[in-house]
Amino acid sequence: MDKPSAGKGVFFAVFAYLIWGILPLYWKVLSGVDSLHILGFRIIFSLLLVSVILFSHKNFLWFKFYKDRRKGILLTLAGLMITVNWGLYIWAVNSGHTIDTSLGYYINPLLSIVLGLCVFREKLKLLQVIAFGLACVGVLILTVLTGRLPWVSLGLAFTFAIYGLLKKTISISGLESLGVETLVASPVGLVLFLIPFGTSASFPDPTSLSYVLKLPLITLLLLLICGFATTLPLYLFAEGAKKLPLSTLGFIQFLSPTLSFLTGFFIFGEYFPPQNFVAFGFIWTAVILYIISIKLANQK
Repeated sequence: MDKPSAGKGVFFAVFAYLIWGILPLYWKVLSGVDSLHILGFRIIFSLLLVSVILFSHKNFLWFKFYKDRRKGILLTLAGLMITVNWGLYIWAVNSGHTIDTSLGYYINPLLSIVLGLCVFREKLKLLQVIAFGLACVGVLILTVLTGRLPWVSLGLAFTFAIYGLLKKTISISGLESLGVETLVASPVGLVLFLIPFGTSASFPDPTSLSYVLKLPLITLLLLLICGFATTLPLYLFAEGAKKLPLSTLGFIQFLSPTLSFLTGFFIFGEYFPPQNFVAFGFIWTAVILYIISIKLANQK
């Protein structure tokens, strides 16, 4: 791989993960909108934006995904998984659980390794086994310390790991995939618009979004670009992934949860008792071992 190409790859990947890492700030600005209504806007506006981009390039094949039954089923499942993931993530950030989201995305790649073992019969390296074991210990400690499973973290890790597993079995570009996934999820988005969250009105309520028009102009404008905020980092990541080895991507990907953790702790002031650093210490050690394992694998 030539240096200019690798340099561009690093730029694209870092920029993508920087955006993903600071997205909690964006969702928090939109906290005046119900989290599930935000999810609806994210689905519909992402679909509209991606459709315009693909159609402008005269790409209509993605619109006929259903003609390949296997691919159609897998993409539909992927669409449902990413919808749950998006909804849980937005709710978590706007409910004061940003640190929990960071934990989920630290665990995610380790969970993906285990899914690869179970589904594709991939072989685990010794360091990967140790890393997964340490992550499990970290989750167990966190469960004991808080008296409950970190369900937000595990929910995000599981849904995104399954989403990644489904995507691995489908040969389709990032934008085409996002187009199909949001198309599949669009009925969910439209139904969410009709649910009067936080009121006594009955479903369906055509006026459930009327409060949005009363929001400050800046909030309304930011809501309207949620499709762009979703599509841009995906495009940057896809470009970076083409130009970089797995070991480099494996290292850069942890930029996102690290920024989310720092945002939750220092900017949002979320409660994080000192003893929780013990649990996170195990998980951070697992992350380091994971990075080392893919670095060694790439050198062979």
